[in-house]
Amino acid sequence: MRNLAAALVLLAGPAAASGLDITIAGEANGTIHIDLFEDVAPLHVEQITKIANDGDYNGVVFHRVIDGFMAQTGDVKNGLLDGGNMAMAGTGGSDYGNIVAEFSDLPFERGVVGMARSGHPDSANSQFFIMFAPGYFLNGQYTVVGEVTEGMDVVDAIKRGMGPNGSVIGQPDVMETVVVTE
Repeated sequence: MRNLAAALVLLAGPAAASGLDITIAGEANGTIHIDLFEDVAPLHVEQITKIANDGDYNGVVFHRVIDGFMAQTGDVKNGLLDGGNMAMAGTGGSDYGNIVAEFSDLPFERGVVGMARSGHPDSANSQFFIMFAPGYFLNGQYTVVGEVTEGMDVVDAIKRGMGPNGSVIGQPDVMETVVVTE
């Protein structure tokens, strides 16, 4: 029955009960809208929306951006443009606990938003990434939490990082504001 439900989600697309409007500044300037998939990853969506409602995503940089792959942000501990520790950006999370993985059959397509984690599947916390291009090797390995439905041109303009890890050198792009929408 679970496979049938997953197939129906793939055919119809996941329901989006809430979303995020993210205003980005830097090399990229504008607003993106992300539909969050509450029915696919309810624990992750709940945590993301709590962090956004707390205002903790405001001022957080895109610290890891790999051309042709993805842009990562959400380190609310070390990734603050003002007062963060850019040398440690990407290693922190929120004051909320880590989240149990909610893997699904949804593929990592262009515009899909996934939760970043360490080597342990149940280590996602606050960081997330947006796909520039399909990354099917991530399927079933990372939790899909939503997709960009407006503003992919803004995502495409995010300042790229250097080297294989994609660390952004100099002034990174920043999420100025992150607002939960219905």
